[in-house]
Amino acid sequence: MDKSAAHAFVFAKASGMLSKSFVGNRFLSIFQEKKLQDLWKLLFEDEVPLLPEYLLAQTIEKKAEEVFVSDFTQLLSYYAKPDPVLVQLLQVYEYNNLKLISSALMNNKTQMPEIIDLQSFSILDYSKWPDIKKMTENTVFAWYDTIPKVKELKTRDHALDVQYIRSLWASVQRLPAAERAPVQAFIKEDIVIQNILWALRLKYYYGYDAEAIIPFLAGLKDNPDEKDILAGPAVQILDKEIDSFADWKDWEYKRFLNRHEPDEIWSIDPKWVAQAAEGYLTKKALKNFRKYPFTAMVLVCWFKVKQAEVSYVRTAVQALRLNVSGEELSEYMT
Repeated sequence: MDKSAAHAFVFAKASGMLSKSFVGNRFLSIFQEKKLQDLWKLLFEDEVPLLPEYLLAQTIEKKAEEVFVSDFTQLLSYYAKPDPVLVQLLQVYEYNNLKLISSALMNNKTQMPEIIDLQSFSILDYSKWPDIKKMTENTVFAWYDTIPKVKELKTRDHALDVQYIRSLWASVQRLPAAERAPVQAFIKEDIVIQNILWALRLKYYYGYDAEAIIPFLAGLKDNPDEKDILAGPAVQILDKEIDSFADWKDWEYKRFLNRHEPDEIWSIDPKWVAQAAEGYLTKKALKNFRKYPFTAMVLVCWFKVKQAEVSYVRTAVQALRLNVSGEELSEYMT
């Protein structure tokens, strides 16, 4: 079918899938289940596998992600030539596959780790395992042709993250002018927030200062400054004190901050900020999904919403494993 017909078909198909998703008003139901077996029945049509609890937990998380990726690749298949930005969104899993493979090889594993199969959208040649040079040959990963040493892994992973972000941003610019603005605005804010969250984690958990954090941000250039459109907002928070609410009260994203009570000791909570940010972006994606029908924005938003659903499933699984109250978790996440 031509692109206009594909847009219309995909919008209808994606709308149907989204109506059954555990997001928006339906996400709370994930956290109301009392057992992993009940969560499986809620999420999937297959029979509950007879597995020990820890394996069932892993299987639920893996299956939720596989179903998401399979559904997205199916939606892309309705286009003769999907927009590059949609393919690039999906490639985040190929980048993660390469990280898993390189880590396995670095640790002398003889069996290839479990990966997310992107089917026709795969880049790596998995048949060449364990030869990483041949697996990446003639691909955008061709530079990744050796097994990293332990001290190199963090740097290699960061290089992959930056490559992914810059490739995603470049793919947005290839959209037709009439469709580009809303997609660009949404993806820009998503990247900006991911940079902020990464900066917060490095600052809070590892005590990194601004000089140490900046090289780990994913901007349009290496060592981005405050003017970088993708990493600049993260650079701007690096001088804020993590235990001073006064430093954050006028922040652009103050809506993400954990609660502050006068005269109480306060410190920013990166986990709280991340959950609030995910909720904010998911709500925006749900709104924009129907605001821009028959454009690439539909699947950009669909992808973000379903990513959030997988995240909720993962959180619910962990809560059941740790006997954390579903009510307590759902309140924390809203």
